[in-house]
Amino acid sequence: MVQSPTPKKRRRGRLFRFSSAFVVLLAVAGYLVVQYVTGGRGGPGCKVVSGKDDGQQYEFSQEQTMNAATIAAVGTGRGMPERAVTIALATALQESQLVNIQHGDLDSLGLFQQRPSQGWGTKKEILDPTYAAGVFYEHLSKVDDYQKLALTVAAQRVQRSGYPEAYAKHEPEATLLSAALTGQAAATLTCQGLPDTTRADTGPDAVRAALVRDFGRTVLKETGAEVTGAEVTGGGSASKDKSKAKAKSTPTPSPSASATGGSTVTLLVRPGSTRTGWQLAHWAVANSSVLHIERVSYAGREWAAGSADDPWRSSATTASGGVRIVTERQGAEK
Repeated sequence: MVQSPTPKKRRRGRLFRFSSAFVVLLAVAGYLVVQYVTGGRGGPGCKVVSGKDDGQQYEFSQEQTMNAATIAAVGTGRGMPERAVTIALATALQESQLVNIQHGDLDSLGLFQQRPSQGWGTKKEILDPTYAAGVFYEHLSKVDDYQKLALTVAAQRVQRSGYPEAYAKHEPEATLLSAALTGQAAATLTCQGLPDTTRADTGPDAVRAALVRDFGRTVLKETGAEVTGAEVTGGGSASKDKSKAKAKSTPTPSPSASATGGSTVTLLVRPGSTRTGWQLAHWAVANSSVLHIERVSYAGREWAAGSADDPWRSSATTASGGVRIVTERQGAEK
């Protein structure tokens, strides 16, 4: 005969169940807070929409969007066409979900799960998103007629994956991301822009340094305006990267930069280069969290931090012919 538990044991059982449930709730709450603050996959982050008004849209974390913007900038900064950027983004979405992970199958690392043992570079190099994207484009540029190939085929000839068909499922979202981040589709990327409190490198100098990092050292062309902070070289519109990728198409025009008011960077875009302007504007939005960017204006439209669900609004504050990036003042009280 099984004896019924005593009242004391029943109380202990209820207390144990309550404590367990409470711990689980705390864990879930903690996870949601982290996702919200960092812009994780499941929390508020960024949204890319179709420029064709067909209702197509995808959501990404701020980290994913920033990495996507780097991949796009590296590609266009080296004269690679939009199709190459789409292939690179679909590949990274499959390999890492656009998160710079430090592990994978065997010794695979980073956005593209490249392997040091297979000659892709050192661990430190592969974990640098700019380098990883550059070396991917280097290999892609050697694939004959890659622009005419199915995305899955082109990506597979670079990656040599055991599951080549998996790249195809990411083509729709990669296509939208590519259109926005190469400037083909105007005002189609928005982010929440929650500031990353772990980053100290903010302000105009940090914006210029990040531009040079992603697009190449000639992205900023010297003008009569005073340019301080990031080291800039003038002349030319093509740049070299660590991968020494060779481009067959014409690189995008180089903008110029000036700093005003201590917290604003204006990127002057050549006349007729609206696509370049929108690429720079979307790049700034994608990097808004880490660089503490509060507003981005271009072509009569403005994005403001905290407005991931709102479209780019009409604005009269756009710099003449340029992209205006307003950063949080360092040391400013909140």
